[in-house]
Amino acid sequence: MTDNATDIAVVGFTHAPHVPETTGTTNGVEMLVPCFQQLYDRLGITKSDIDFWCSGSSDFLAGRAFSFISAVDAIGAVPPINESHVEMDAAWALYEAWVKLRSGQAKTALIYGFGKSSAGTLRQVLTMQLDPYLVAPLWPDALSIAGLQARAGLDAGRWTERDMAAVAAGSAGNVDSLLSEPYVADPLRAHDVAPITDGAAAVVLAVGDRARELCERPAWITGMAHRVDTPVLGARDLTVSASTSAAAAAVGCGSTSDFDIAELHAPFSHQQLILAEAIGLREGTVVNPSGGALAGNPMFAAGLERIGFAAEAIMTGSAGRALAHATSGPALQQNLVTVLESETQ
Repeated sequence: MTDNATDIAVVGFTHAPHVPETTGTTNGVEMLVPCFQQLYDRLGITKSDIDFWCSGSSDFLAGRAFSFISAVDAIGAVPPINESHVEMDAAWALYEAWVKLRSGQAKTALIYGFGKSSAGTLRQVLTMQLDPYLVAPLWPDALSIAGLQARAGLDAGRWTERDMAAVAAGSAGNVDSLLSEPYVADPLRAHDVAPITDGAAAVVLAVGDRARELCERPAWITGMAHRVDTPVLGARDLTVSASTSAAAAAVGCGSTSDFDIAELHAPFSHQQLILAEAIGLREGTVVNPSGGALAGNPMFAAGLERIGFAAEAIMTGSAGRALAHATSGPALQQNLVTVLESETQ
């Protein structure tokens, strides 16, 4: 790393408990207040030390307009803040904050995302992401779309149901027992699908020496890019992710790229197989040591969590170089790739 005022690092990360249901409101305030306080305490700062705030959430998920405005109550009214919002996963809010810091308009930023998936029927709510004229009126839900993608890969011989079960099982599971379970959306079984999760997450970014003041071992962002595939499902090969490959190439991933860990945002087991291939991960890279989205998938915070968990591994010294990925939209339509490194890399 060079000592540059535009070097930007993750210096703090926290998330709310991953739970199937909360009793709080859909604006996330009850989940966000403890997250913010944890970050203040760990970093020895107050909200006055944050130059820029940026959030990610969805009014469709919350069931009301401008739900992110109510979430600002978690920050407080005093002092006045510089704030922005993206209507998608908060990983993209982090991208906006990263650009803000690189432009010299701020030295610190707090990024947060939240979602109360239990408030409605998530697989139907996500149908609203589809083409509003030709596809959404047919109401194919999110599991059905993912099932079509998984089936396309199976029929093309790109993976097997055993490969999918192995992703869900990790290093400790019994693949044979998982394969004996019934389908929930053929060819997907329950273990292939991320659980309904209410949750929130928050990350603090800081520039240059300010990052070193706040964190003994900052996780420096050395590359970040996002790309988009067509929303027309029939116009792209669902068994690959061209946009992920393009984003990975833009941040310098390739045959010479070594990562200690990779946090991949894969809400379905087969999508982890697609992403690992698209990025070109080496065999020695540990994928999703946090458990990934299959362990907990708070909507509009899960992508930010991938960046947070990757950064946390660097900040605690368990990794020197990490990759984080976030996705949004049906069948891996939009993808963001981030590379993080320790100071000594």
